[in-house]
Amino acid sequence: MELQAVLMAAGGGSRMTDLTYNTPKAMLPVGNKPLMWYPLNLLEKVGFEEVIVITTKEVQKMMSTDLKIKDVKMKLDVVSIQEDGDMGTADALRHIQPKIKTDILVLSCDLITDAALHEVVDLFRAHNATMAMLMSKAHEFTETVPGQKGKKKTAEQRDFVGVDQSGKRLLFMANEADLEDGLSIRKSIMRKHPRMLIKTGLVDAHLYCLKKAVVDFLTENKSISSIRGELVPYLVRKQFSKTVNSQKLKDDIDDQTQEKNDGPANHELLISSRDEPLLQLAQERSCWNDHRGDMSEAYHGGKLRCYVHIMDQGLCCRVNTLAAYIEVNRLAPKLFEEPSVHPSADISERCQMGSDSIIGALCHIADKTSIKRSTIGNSTTVKEKVKVTNSIIMHGVTIEEGCNIQGSVICSNAVIGRGADLKYCLVGNGQHIEPEAERTNEIIVGTDQLMEI
Repeated sequence: MELQAVLMAAGGGSRMTDLTYNTPKAMLPVGNKPLMWYPLNLLEKVGFEEVIVITTKEVQKMMSTDLKIKDVKMKLDVVSIQEDGDMGTADALRHIQPKIKTDILVLSCDLITDAALHEVVDLFRAHNATMAMLMSKAHEFTETVPGQKGKKKTAEQRDFVGVDQSGKRLLFMANEADLEDGLSIRKSIMRKHPRMLIKTGLVDAHLYCLKKAVVDFLTENKSISSIRGELVPYLVRKQFSKTVNSQKLKDDIDDQTQEKNDGPANHELLISSRDEPLLQLAQERSCWNDHRGDMSEAYHGGKLRCYVHIMDQGLCCRVNTLAAYIEVNRLAPKLFEEPSVHPSADISERCQMGSDSIIGALCHIADKTSIKRSTIGNSTTVKEKVKVTNSIIMHGVTIEEGCNIQGSVICSNAVIGRGADLKYCLVGNGQHIEPEAERTNEIIVGTDQLMEI
């Protein structure tokens, strides 16, 4: 591929700590595959032969023993970084800058999508863009989340995204939290694009094509720590900023105020290459009329341009909350035509299993059990007369006879005692539920797993 792929897999999963306390987010099982397997598979399907994986030493160690990761045919250039809560995604790109030789495709390890990657890459190439990104319509989560039944959902703050009439040129981006004084659009944008569509209800998929010059810029400007929170808004904003040598009239006061927030002048982002004079000469002498239409801006407009591909259909979800994790466990397996029961699983003929359930490797499922709309992880034992409905059972779990588990998430190596009844609960890694226990709408973790405040 003409782009270098970079997978961000060092995040700690701060919004789903009950799941990620003992298992790093990148290695959480989704449909009995590690979460990071999905973006790796996406890259492999479109022809990438190598990917730089930025992760922690803990994840790197787990990758070396995971059979699904070992099945990936691409070369994985794993770069291990310290588990530092202050290191953002832009910091991680800065860290690998010596490895970057061309433009890059960056994506997050928690992205599960069936998006056609070429849609984003084609936008990036056709318009000679500085950045092209993927967004999708916000997904409505329908499943009941353990520990949250009956509680009012916290409203997510919306992004306001401005695009041109084609719906592809990204002109404006702001979060609701930053708009206390109302929505303000620069006059320099409106002069070039008098008709702008403002969209809400979109989610950033954390998949970006970026010019190599952007990575080089990050090495000079160390104040930018996050791609999504700082770099992307900066690039979108700078599209219509005045260049240092511009002879045009001074921008309006509101533009000047915004410029102060755009960083020091000596760290301007310059998008150019050694071949710039030759490219300019080719454009001037070209017999093809590229001065009009869609290509005019790419050849004769500002050098900094941002584009967005918005998915209207298909699956596009970031697994960064417990609600998202539960939802994708239902949806992700549908992306692949694989047998729902692993060949090595030992399942009794007297077990009732729905076609929408998944049984992992080396599982033992006993007589008179009922498993419906659930995922059973590898090396899990389910004993007699157990009912499992709408639940996610991770790896190495033991469920004793006569249990009823509904709408719950049972983390790896947990033991559910005989006759226990769990409804809409999350049971933490390695926890033991006492026999005959009745628990509803609870988060059950050990005291050592509680997050300090």
